[in-house]
Amino acid sequence: MVSKSLVNDENPFENLNISESWINLHQVGERTICPQCNKSRKYFCYTCYLPVLEIKDYVPHIKLPFKVDIIKHAREIDGKSTAVHAAVLCPDDVTVYTYPSIPSYDTLEKTILVFPSPNAVTIEELTQSLAFSNGKEEQNFDVKLSRVVFIDSTWNQSRGIYKDPRLFKLPCVVLKKRITQFWRHQNGVPRWHLSTIEAIHQFFVEYEIVMKKLAHDMSFKEESKDDCTVNSSSTKIVDSKIETNSNKFDNLLFFFRFMYDKIHSLYDHESLKSYKRPLE
Repeated sequence: MVSKSLVNDENPFENLNISESWINLHQVGERTICPQCNKSRKYFCYTCYLPVLEIKDYVPHIKLPFKVDIIKHAREIDGKSTAVHAAVLCPDDVTVYTYPSIPSYDTLEKTILVFPSPNAVTIEELTQSLAFSNGKEEQNFDVKLSRVVFIDSTWNQSRGIYKDPRLFKLPCVVLKKRITQFWRHQNGVPRWHLSTIEAIHQFFVEYEIVMKKLAHDMSFKEESKDDCTVNSSSTKIVDSKIETNSNKFDNLLFFFRFMYDKIHSLYDHESLKSYKRPLE
């Protein structure tokens, strides 16, 4: 169960470092032509994954530590899917596929799937196992992740996609529970089921925290060999700083933040069914 104390509906983006240029998107008036496919679009083209020229200079360009594949259900409406946000913001690292046209992932690269399967592990468990897979702790560890896969669909649809042999063989990770601020409602789904862009953001936030902690722990152990006076309280202070400063990927929510604001300018938060869903 998710505690009600974790729900911050009054200011859900308060502690996130999202570029304030999202406010400029409110100035967009009429739809314009996509410079690549010449189709009428507003804000961005959900076919070419390009921002319209009117807002191009406001949109952040995000570099991810490894590649992201998004497997989109064929019935997901492109214009309403938050998966498009990732493709627009991370053009060098994000690829969107429409199921069943997906890659056949091999074992030559370390690919993981974000999905709560029965055997799923946390990101911390996964990275630790990869970092120390050779049986010894190396100061310059290499986690060896190269690609992470997300499924963009309703919960019921995602379970069907997960059973595809091309995905079923992939090791799975599960994210920590976090309350969604997505405005689209799904019947029978608790409020900690995230939208696709929220899940991608959550993954990289957790990944960054884990990697910083691993690096710190290894450095701490090296220092401890020469200084026996180092105590555990210092590690707790550093861990706290790591978690509060882990906002490197917050701009993944750039379009999400804008659209949340736009939706809430039209509808009262309490009137939207999505925010009335149970927390368990």
